[in-house]
Amino acid sequence: MTAPVVRPMREDDLEAFADITATSYYEVDARTFQRAWPDPVRRPPARNGAWISRTRAALRTDAAGCWVAEVDGEVVGGAVSRVRELMWILASFAVTPAHQGRGIGTQLMAASMHHGRRCLRGMFAASADPGAVRRYRLAGFDLHPQMLLSGVVDRSAIPVVERVREGSSTDIDLLDSIDRRTRGAAHLSDHELLLAQFRLAVIDDTTGSGYAYVDTDGAPALLAATNRRTAARLMWEALASSTPGAQVSVHHITAANAWALDVGLAARLAIHQNGYLCVRHMSPPAPYLHHGSLL
Repeated sequence: MTAPVVRPMREDDLEAFADITATSYYEVDARTFQRAWPDPVRRPPARNGAWISRTRAALRTDAAGCWVAEVDGEVVGGAVSRVRELMWILASFAVTPAHQGRGIGTQLMAASMHHGRRCLRGMFAASADPGAVRRYRLAGFDLHPQMLLSGVVDRSAIPVVERVREGSSTDIDLLDSIDRRTRGAAHLSDHELLLAQFRLAVIDDTTGSGYAYVDTDGAPALLAATNRRTAARLMWEALASSTPGAQVSVHHITAANAWALDVGLAARLAIHQNGYLCVRHMSPPAPYLHHGSLL
């Protein structure tokens, strides 16, 4: 077996790396999930398409942050990172299980971090895989445990949420201003990717401003607000759209966002711990529930 070669990612690498991330993330989930959780499921083809669309966009906007590793001409790992204003974001990072432990991940991380060398802050979501977490801490990131809420929403607990409207691309300037206030950097063109995949709910009144991208299961895929009360209203709006009797999971809740735990407990959801938010030179954003790859 030859030594690995780390090189810039090309568009014809996307399907291979998508398959690697789906396999690697499923393998970690299968090793770390708790019995109380639903069984882990490998990312389905429909969501693979959304992943490829996001990564193709990153190749256009952040080609210098997208890398793959090859062994004997076969792609065995990769890293995708973005720079948004003064924030570096690691969107995807994976090495096939058979090639882990050979230093490939360290090389990929170094290449992708070079893309953010002029950034003041950094942020990404990580699994509970001990080897990966060790690498992130050694790279200088603070590790903040993430919680998730899971269960069936108690419909009788859902309050009346007023002054929530459907959002659109005309709201992006508002969304970017909320991003800068909560996480220190706007999402910019990433909002177009989110709009293509999720329903957008917006609040903008005298009591506060905020937004939530809501998935088809009724969970907020990304939520940001100028205060906790507005954030809670948006989370209730998302949960209200869930199918009665169906399981809902709300991910990526840090201790800085205890308001989300309070909403979840009121909705009769259970609290679990899963993975980490990794940050550098910043505190966990709040009131804020980050997206898994666009943060």
